[in-house]
Amino acid sequence: MSDQSTLSGPSSTPAPSLPLSGHVWINGSLMPAEHAAVSVLDHGLLYGDGCFEGIRVYNGRIFKLRTHLERMKQSAELLHLDPPYSIDELEQAIRETVAANDIQNGYIRLVFSRGIGTLGLNPFSCQTPQAIIIAATISLYPESMYVEGMPIVVADRPRIPIACLDPRIKSLNYLNNILSKVEAINAGVLEALMLNIEGDVAECTGDNIFIVKDGTICTPHTDAGILHGVTRAFVISDIAPSLGYHVEERQIKLPEVLAADEVFLTGTAAEIIGVNRIGETELSGGQVGAVTLAMNEAFRSRVRADAPED
Repeated sequence: MSDQSTLSGPSSTPAPSLPLSGHVWINGSLMPAEHAAVSVLDHGLLYGDGCFEGIRVYNGRIFKLRTHLERMKQSAELLHLDPPYSIDELEQAIRETVAANDIQNGYIRLVFSRGIGTLGLNPFSCQTPQAIIIAATISLYPESMYVEGMPIVVADRPRIPIACLDPRIKSLNYLNNILSKVEAINAGVLEALMLNIEGDVAECTGDNIFIVKDGTICTPHTDAGILHGVTRAFVISDIAPSLGYHVEERQIKLPEVLAADEVFLTGTAAEIIGVNRIGETELSGGQVGAVTLAMNEAFRSRVRADAPED
């Protein structure tokens, strides 16, 4: 998701853009990053018409690659976008791009854009969809926050309703999230919790949210209008059960979050990170709670030892 991340390629100083030594895959070809470009008439640029996936690499293994590619396929289908590459072809292209950039631990961005078209909205006026793969390194939040916790705020701006934009689509149009992100940055923090129009807890601008109360872990159901997060699903099906927890997916109201013993966020780039304050409300004594610390340790141990690629 769009965040204040540090993105860099191999053997380079972290910077907000790819270094000249990096390579990007576009429409079947690897090329130097400085030569990688899309047309100004691409509807991905003009209208945010497209979809993407963010994928992590741990010790040379690509975490949940097939799951990400299946979600990308679903996003494209829901957008009526038909890229000229199969899942197997995209998997091979991703592995080639990771190897070309010598990424052992890093981040992959897979993008489909609608392609070159007219200045009108009609997506079917566009030519062949564009496919782009970037492989680099990423640092979303300072490592100190994983130990001390991160403060967040509650955004005034609600999450787009499901009836308006299906949250199963990981769309290139992130304005809803970006404008809520601005609220967070203006408040001096890096993340904001978004409610849906019914007032239920949905998700943060770039991460899913979990709460812990009296030893029970809960997270908003996907009916709340949230992204069907890959890391979220992995926590529910794998990490939490490995520690003896069952995660309850249900409707959650903001007062429950503010009264929780612990709150943590999950995301591809964020991994698992604890929240120590929401607005003026302190959580876990202003620290990262024991359950969250255990979840983060279990997650990192698992993906660094043998990250599942399915």
